[in-house]
Parts: sequence; structure tokens; C-alpha cells
Amino acid sequence: MNLLVELGLNGVPMKVEEEMKGSEMDAEGWQKWVPIKSKVTEDEIKDLEDMIKVALPDSYKRFLRYKHFYDLQIGECGFCSHPVNSWNKSFNEMIYNGYPTEFLLDKGRIPFANWSDWGMLCFDTTKKTRDNNYPIVLWDHEVYDDFTEVYSDFESMIYQLDVEFQLSH
Repeated sequence: MNLLVELGLNGVPMKVEEEMKGSEMDAEGWQKWVPIKSKVTEDEIKDLEDMIKVALPDSYKRFLRYKHFYDLQIGECGFCSHPVNSWNKSFNEMIYNGYPTEFLLDKGRIPFANWSDWGMLCFDTTKKTRDNNYPIVLWDHEVYDDFTEVYSDFESMIYQLDVEFQLSH
């Protein structure tokens, strides 16, 4: 995430929460943010899991407890915004206000990131796994019942995205 700041790619067209403020808002309405240590608690994660009725993978919980950010794009993967005081609101919006729940959540697919401009990455909770390490599926938002497994689990996905990023730079 420090690379985003170094490259100046840490601006968003909105007001940034005070703890993450990296600059004042410019004339066009953009403001810089800085990643900060996550303040997500175990209780907040448990509340999220209770709401979606699914236990999240430990690797994803570690991701949520690592850093807060506004915009994290690695290759084609754009993670759900994770601001310090409203991260769970962002997650709720992705799950409940993005696409009808009958396409994803009701079918056991929990979205956590956008894929380019045509789909979403989801945990496939229909596949029972050890330690909730669900496969990651890609959902094409134009074909409501098309789920393609693209990664074996969240940790593998992060590793592969990092490898692809390193190769492209």
C-alpha cells in the first residue's frame, strides 16, 4: 500500500475520514488518504459474520485487521473500500446494495472485490472447506448464474495477484 502513496495513487473524489487524511480536499473535490493500521476488532468481524451468516476465512480476517484503505487495486482486482470508521458500511453496500442478493449472497457467494469493470470476486461458501478457506469465484454480472473458480482460496489469490503485479512492474 505504501507504493500507492509513493506513486500518488491514493486520491479519492470524496472527503476522507480524519484519521486517514493525507491532504486537504483540492478544488476538484479530490483528497489524498494514507493507509493506517487496522482498528477492526474480533467482535466487529463476528458481527459481520453473523449478519451474512457465514464464517469468513482466517486469511481474509487477517486482511481486514491489517490496514485501512480507500482504494486498493491490484491488477484487475479492486478490493471493497476499507476506511477506518465505516469499513463495515462499505462491505454491507457491496453485499446488499451492489447486485440483488438472489444472484450472490442467497447462492452462497460472498462478494469482497470487483474484477475490472465486469464482475466480482466472491467467496464460494457452497464448497465446504477446512478452516473456511473457500475457493474464490469470479462472477460475471451480465450472466447472473455464471461462477468461475479462479483461485483456490483467499491467501492463494493474494499471492498470485502479487506475483502478477511484480511481473508487470
